[in-house]
Amino acid sequence: MGRPGLNRRQLLTGLGGLTVAGSFGFAALGTGADALASGADTRVRYWNLFSGGDGYNMIAMLDSFREDNPGIEVKDSTLQWGSPFYTKLAMAAAGNRAPDLGVMHLGRVTGFSPGRLLDPWDVELLAKYGVKEADFNPELWKRAVVDGRLYALPLDIHVQLCFYRKDVLRKAGLLDADGRMVRVTSADQWFDVLKEARKATRKGLQTIGLWLNDQNFQWWFFVAFYTQLGGTWFDDTNTGVTFDTGKATQVLEFLRRHITDGYADPNFGGGAGAEQFVNGAPFAWEGNWSVPVFDAAKVEYGATPLPPVFGKQATHAESHAFVLPHQSGRGGATDEAAHRLAAYIVRHARQWAAGGHIPAYTPTLTTDAYRRLQPQSEYVSAMDHQATEPKVWFAGSTGILAQRVGPLVVSSTMGSAEPDTVARRMKSELTTLLASKNPMDGRTAAQGGAVA
Repeated sequence: MGRPGLNRRQLLTGLGGLTVAGSFGFAALGTGADALASGADTRVRYWNLFSGGDGYNMIAMLDSFREDNPGIEVKDSTLQWGSPFYTKLAMAAAGNRAPDLGVMHLGRVTGFSPGRLLDPWDVELLAKYGVKEADFNPELWKRAVVDGRLYALPLDIHVQLCFYRKDVLRKAGLLDADGRMVRVTSADQWFDVLKEARKATRKGLQTIGLWLNDQNFQWWFFVAFYTQLGGTWFDDTNTGVTFDTGKATQVLEFLRRHITDGYADPNFGGGAGAEQFVNGAPFAWEGNWSVPVFDAAKVEYGATPLPPVFGKQATHAESHAFVLPHQSGRGGATDEAAHRLAAYIVRHARQWAAGGHIPAYTPTLTTDAYRRLQPQSEYVSAMDHQATEPKVWFAGSTGILAQRVGPLVVSSTMGSAEPDTVARRMKSELTTLLASKNPMDGRTAAQGGAVA
């Protein structure tokens, strides 16, 4: 807040190991000199990372906004997902060439140097367009606040789910009276369910797909089950590591057991679990973005949050959120139009829910239209028990934390390292990261203003 901004040269130096390639295409950053569309009074430049089904749904919502707000032109650009997007957005903000509106994963906001590379939202202006704090899950809103100011406006939460084939589980006697998967409350009960499901599974198919060799998915699963055990990461001041290696070992052993007991096949890598699920495998742990895929395949299925095998309900969750990339002259009609656009999309997220995401705007969740969505209405409870990464600069979707510890989780799951050894290595990495400085502003987590 008031600290001097970074220029592009400083940012390139600070980004260090991040990918900074000519393929970023700096010309795409724009100069703001494009002519307004005919009849429009204001233009909003909007960057997002939505492709595939997400992209189609976002375009539909933008078209609805354009129809309802003919005086505002929206110039939307879809950039490459992951680190390239974040690096490009940071460089645009540092060079005062940022778009008027952007999208980020909520877990990355703390590391994006709020106050330098992000501008805070005007909550009174958001309220003018129908969006206020009371409309959001309290924990979700809290994650969007840094140093007492709102730096992100949540659009959704996206969660890891347990997808199940109703036809296979019906044959195995694993559906309840409502036609949903029987409730699981312990690890032993979960493996009993897998055992019975395997008996009803066609030969040549694994019982469950787990993205065994993917560092992101394995990390997300770890976060969920470690949270179920009540595990913590750092103390309140972000100066000490509280990571519990005993609980971590318990989680790692649980994940590994899926292979050792023969329910998950390490020969099926990547997205093969989803493919096998479509072909008749009883279970797949996938993100909620797989809903359109399974709908298109006309599979008889359901989806629940990851099973509470350690007693406490918790499933990994992230959130897409709107942000205001830093502009030295932010304000006026364009800034108000950006607030209006973000508020509109958040309030009209029924289309977004069709892609599997849970809308962050809670009034949407109580509508008859949302309640009719299947399996979305089956796993909507995940909103109330989100397992998230710690609120530190190196966390968040595809962030440095996942890059460092994700491969360690994979090594345990795949059997190349012992769970207790991996747990100790994870704690060592957390200790190193906690003491390291954010390349965006040169501050450690303890110095980073991450207290809501």
